[in-house]
Amino acid sequence: MLRNTVTVVTGASRGIGKEMAKAQAAAGASVVILARDGQRIAEVVAEIRAQGGKAEGFSVDLADRLAVERTFAEISVNVGPVDTLINNAGAFAAIGPIWEVDPDQWWSDIETNLKSAFYCSRAVLPSMMARHQGRIVNLIGGGTSRPLAHGSAYSISKTGTLRFTECLALTLEGTGVVCLALDPGLVATDLTRYQRDSAAGSKYLPGIAQRLDHGEHVPPTLAAQLTVKIAMGRFDLLTGRAIGATEDWAEVEASLEEIKAKDERILRVLGFAPPPQPR
Repeated sequence: MLRNTVTVVTGASRGIGKEMAKAQAAAGASVVILARDGQRIAEVVAEIRAQGGKAEGFSVDLADRLAVERTFAEISVNVGPVDTLINNAGAFAAIGPIWEVDPDQWWSDIETNLKSAFYCSRAVLPSMMARHQGRIVNLIGGGTSRPLAHGSAYSISKTGTLRFTECLALTLEGTGVVCLALDPGLVATDLTRYQRDSAAGSKYLPGIAQRLDHGEHVPPTLAAQLTVKIAMGRFDLLTGRAIGATEDWAEVEASLEEIKAKDERILRVLGFAPPPQPR
């Protein structure tokens, strides 16, 4: 399905990103895993190769622009031009009221979630545009469509990621390059378990613990399989818009023209009345 293509997945050393990388490889893509933890990267690469897939891994700080640019230059030379970029790397460590959270931790969440998507997208776009093809998938999540009082950095960064997706798609009109957002749902990962088990998470995000403990979470394989369909071009008409892993994908696919015509699945903003005209 995805033979002779290259997929880059950020934050793929564990959790949702790992499942996405495995699914892409199983569909035939040569997968590149980007994350910080070199040992975990090596383990995922070995697992994919053991299953007959093609995988490479690079340890990189995705909030470091120069490091990202060097890494993608190396990918282009050693693996090939990127066909699909999945901006999955995410952080949600700053939990609590804004006057209590550590400011550096708060800003680090913003950088991991939003800055990394910008840097990685910027790195692959010249090649994609030159080839008139390519797909960028940006991960969003809870707090995107409504405020999250005690997860403000995560909410703000994911809301910004959806707006970034819209801006990028609009800028890319006519180039053949697609950019859309994916909501994986609540998945039991190290990130969400931290929200459940940490002192701040227990105090300020009790709903997460309740949902995880009652099994109200989504398997990461759902989002992973959805990325394969996206990489195949099934949802290209959703460029600039969002799709959820828990949705009925066939129903969404059948409604693509209607969604586009109604301008749905975008970040809505409050409209202001025009100023009164002078008499």
